[in-house]
Amino acid sequence: MYTLIPPIGAHRPDRKIIFVGLRGIPEIQGGIETHVAAISTRLAERGWRVEVLGRSPYLRSRKPYRWKGVTVTPVWSPRSRSFETLLHTALSLFVAARQNPDLVHIHAIGPALLTPLARLLGLHVVVTHHGFDYERQKWGVVAKSILRTGEAMGMLFSHASIGVSKTIVDSVSRKFGVGATFIPNGVDSPPTQLGTAYLDRIEVKPRRYILSVGRIVEEKRHLDLISAFARLADPGLKLVIAGAADHAGSYQRAVETAAAATPGVVMAGFQRGEALFQLYRHAGLFVLPSSHEGMPMVLLEALSYGVPCLASDIDAHLALDLGQQSYFPLGDVDLLAKAIRSKLAAPDPAASAVRATQVLASFGWGTIVDRTMDVYESALLGWRPAGARRRPGGLGHRVELGG
Repeated sequence: MYTLIPPIGAHRPDRKIIFVGLRGIPEIQGGIETHVAAISTRLAERGWRVEVLGRSPYLRSRKPYRWKGVTVTPVWSPRSRSFETLLHTALSLFVAARQNPDLVHIHAIGPALLTPLARLLGLHVVVTHHGFDYERQKWGVVAKSILRTGEAMGMLFSHASIGVSKTIVDSVSRKFGVGATFIPNGVDSPPTQLGTAYLDRIEVKPRRYILSVGRIVEEKRHLDLISAFARLADPGLKLVIAGAADHAGSYQRAVETAAAATPGVVMAGFQRGEALFQLYRHAGLFVLPSSHEGMPMVLLEALSYGVPCLASDIDAHLALDLGQQSYFPLGDVDLLAKAIRSKLAAPDPAASAVRATQVLASFGWGTIVDRTMDVYESALLGWRPAGARRRPGGLGHRVELGG
């Protein structure tokens, strides 16, 4: 398990920060959106002036609004799988430059392609690398090349950089000579009192369903999970898929077709708040069969609820050290079905409760925000050439893997 060592507290002056590169907050589908919602509100509680520049088609209002001390400002973007991210990021950087913030925090390597533009506009920039997006199945050759370039621009031209996994930090160190700081995603403590009203509505019973949470995109491999579920041939068991596609396409249609043809599959759509909390709390098993993740927030959330979990054996999942019985070979539907049967046949509530405690201790947002603020302060000290940014100690190495 990852364990963060608490930093030594220090007084920091009032700062203004603008977040760029995400769809928006609150309660908008996506790991980055959940991450920024958690970070931004806690920064506001610590006295920072915080603004999120969101993509207007996804936000609750076309006018700026306040949420938990954070200003959310809509910036126009098309709703286009290919163009919305870069167009929105470019416009947002010009909007940010007019406000002269202390920092702009760009999230993900796609938006990070425009880090040099942010620098030309006179902005201090922090970039968080959330994962190797060029490995996602949905992108073609040209898009993958652009994403690789974005990774390079973000890591080389930012004033400071963050990686959400040690694999990312090690990779950018090797490729770019950049000393990115490892700061993982976090989780909130689950609500203590949760009913079953939403479960009743979708007609599933506590502990008698398998749960999948995440966007309907190729790398989440819902088709593997549906196929494995069908092989269980258990009429009393259901599979709940909580998530939606941002853009209609062939993969979404394939998942919907497979779900409709498989008895017991419930397409619940994107869920948030109480409904999502209930789904986590009462699940018999959480499964994440992804081929690509950075730091899997939905897996951390499921673990924090004490839900038995099963994940594909990719590096991002293996880093959580859940034990051999909690992994299956990526893409092997037969072994996935076998692992699901094994997990459901031998639940271990005591072990799951211990794991939940460990996750909450290791991935609490308080320490993660403190660490992020340390990175912000280092970024404000000024930019150094890439060769001077690799360092053997400091923030990136005040994080331990253990426990």
